[in-house]
Amino acid sequence: MSLLVVGSIALDTLETPAGRREDCLGGSAVHFSLAARHFTRPRLVGVVGEDFPPRHVEMLRRCGVDVTGVAVQPGGETFRWSGRYRGDLQEAETLELKLNVFEGYQPVVPEAWRDSDFVFLANGSPVTQLAVRRQVPDARFVMADSMNHWIATAREDLLKLIESVHALILNHTEAMMLAGTPNLVAAAQAILGMGPQILIVKKGEHGAALFARGRTFALPAFPLERVVDPTGAGDSFAGGVMGALAQADRVDWQQLKRALLYGTVVASYCVEDFGTARHEALGRGDVEGRAQQLREMIAL
Repeated sequence: MSLLVVGSIALDTLETPAGRREDCLGGSAVHFSLAARHFTRPRLVGVVGEDFPPRHVEMLRRCGVDVTGVAVQPGGETFRWSGRYRGDLQEAETLELKLNVFEGYQPVVPEAWRDSDFVFLANGSPVTQLAVRRQVPDARFVMADSMNHWIATAREDLLKLIESVHALILNHTEAMMLAGTPNLVAAAQAILGMGPQILIVKKGEHGAALFARGRTFALPAFPLERVVDPTGAGDSFAGGVMGALAQADRVDWQQLKRALLYGTVVASYCVEDFGTARHEALGRGDVEGRAQQLREMIAL
């Protein structure tokens, strides 16, 4: 099944206890695509400036990502983010943010891609996400990501978006903020009442949870001895989930649980190096090996 992702493409400068790296390839759509490519050929829609290194485009192609939908804005500069992680790496401190060509970007899905079966609307303005959603009205399964900023500043627009998608993915703090309750299970049920059939909650080092009406499934994170850079882990998780679903012949509860496992595994690899470095070196065999380890860890 075809898989479309619309989101940011960025150049990141990263500081963690493990070191510092400048101009790493990043962005939600990039991390998502490099995770999803183990299962299908993702279609990437995004925008970059003329300063964007051609080697990154070639790497994405080499990894099996279709970059036909990546637009280059003449005279523009690529979205840049600089962040620092301290201590337990749970939260990034933004040092500098330059939206550049991403500011005011209105994505246009190529006509040939409007038949995409699976669609991921990466974190961004819910108005923009909804505009993209309307370009793929017949998509079989659409998942949207969001964040606390949009919950606080664009709630009504976000609620319109949520009504239009099959699944929503948030972290646990965002889910409770959206629902207005400190209990995650109660928050999940409230959000499902807003329209989506599925809610996936990211819990960082504590794993992830999957909610549908009357059903709940929780999975631990894959245990790691060392985390280098958590940037992009959430988008990698989403890419693994959607990639695994696009590979399946149906979307049901069993396939959703399987997809959650693959998302967890791919995200665990993402954090082992800076930027996309670990993604670039990863093969399907690595993914399957760690997936089997995780299955054995959770089996009774």
